[in-house]
Amino acid sequence: MKISVIGCGYLGAVHAAAMATLGHEVIGLDVDAEKIASLAAGRAPFYEPGLPELLAAAGASGNLRFTTDPELLREARVHFLGVGTPQAADGGAADLSYLHAALDTLLPRLSPGDLVVGKSTVPVGTAETLVARVRERGAELAWNPEFLREGFAVQDTLRPDRLVYGFAAESLVREGTSVSAPGRELLDEVYADALAAGTPLVVTDFATAELVKVAANAFLATKISFINAMAEIADVTGGDVSDLATAIGYDNRIGSRFLRAGIGFGGGCLPKDIRAFSARANELGVGESLGFLAEVDAINLRRRDHVVERAEAILGDLDGRRITVLGLAFKPDSDDVRDSPALDIATRLAARGAVVTATDPQAVETARRHAPELNFVFDAEAALRGAELVLVLTEWSDFRNLDPVAAAALVDAPIVIDGRNCLDRAAWRGAGWAYHGLGRR
Repeated sequence: MKISVIGCGYLGAVHAAAMATLGHEVIGLDVDAEKIASLAAGRAPFYEPGLPELLAAAGASGNLRFTTDPELLREARVHFLGVGTPQAADGGAADLSYLHAALDTLLPRLSPGDLVVGKSTVPVGTAETLVARVRERGAELAWNPEFLREGFAVQDTLRPDRLVYGFAAESLVREGTSVSAPGRELLDEVYADALAAGTPLVVTDFATAELVKVAANAFLATKISFINAMAEIADVTGGDVSDLATAIGYDNRIGSRFLRAGIGFGGGCLPKDIRAFSARANELGVGESLGFLAEVDAINLRRRDHVVERAEAILGDLDGRRITVLGLAFKPDSDDVRDSPALDIATRLAARGAVVTATDPQAVETARRHAPELNFVFDAEAALRGAELVLVLTEWSDFRNLDPVAAAALVDAPIVIDGRNCLDRAAWRGAGWAYHGLGRR
């Protein structure tokens, strides 16, 4: 297939490279010339395991081109919209300006029979507002939400756990268990490898396809905030939230995934998606249906307050106290610090007068751009020297596997707050550390 991907950020760059390695001819378009130059040279402009190798393989195949020239879109038959939909500056709703700009760029260059495929996370009802404009050009519109996990995006694109196609409801034809619509055959060709491997496929209407991504993120956010609420209860009752999570996780109706209490979720998806979902529900007049998401968000943000308060309870006045923060990205295997609880906590500690030294295996440079007031170093050993308190805030294996005996020899006071409950509590206590977990006995 001849494919274009409009928007070469996190979603678009991975999708373009993955499709090219599957044998499709791919054009990646973006307005950011610096980003395009980096991708064209085979350099990923952000950290994602496996992406450099994917770019190299795609480049070697000759199937992948990156450009800022929209005229090249005329060569493609299937066009993926992979631009960002960030939280609007004036509220919780999604900012769709990048999506509309991408479509405005594409429309004059569409040919009859082309397929436009939305991959961006959008408020339900968005596709219905776009489909008439696409059809005026003799093309069709589909919505194909992405389910990428940062750190696993390459795997999730090449070997997805499910595929969802959304089409205009009036175009769907259902015959028994089979569903067809104009454009489905083209998407089936794009994803032929995944479908041949037995990847489950759901073919549905626009609204359902749009809801799938935000509903999944809302559910995950709720599960994370639930166990963090239980950690708050455990802290005041003397219970242990890790044991609690293990016990309820054996119930196959609940499951154990996303039941690790800590400092909460962040990144470029979950926080803004649950806020945009709530905002859209309010616009539709059913805000009470998602009223619980406001508390999910509040619990999540409260975890950051809790860690700062714990640090003050341990050290007292933080002014001039030397605190080491291990981890800045919102999750391991990423350099993304968007709405990162780790970076937020580090900056709050600095605002209270603490001398904060921070490190992360990948996110030092991205964090430095957001919080230049912190002291950044590039390895844990340098960060630990002279610390009066250590906080582990991103559960990188580098930090989980630290030798607590060697670490104790570097600090001035062996006190650790395990913000992700990821350390071996017994080993750290055995090495002389005062260990403080979240919701732990």
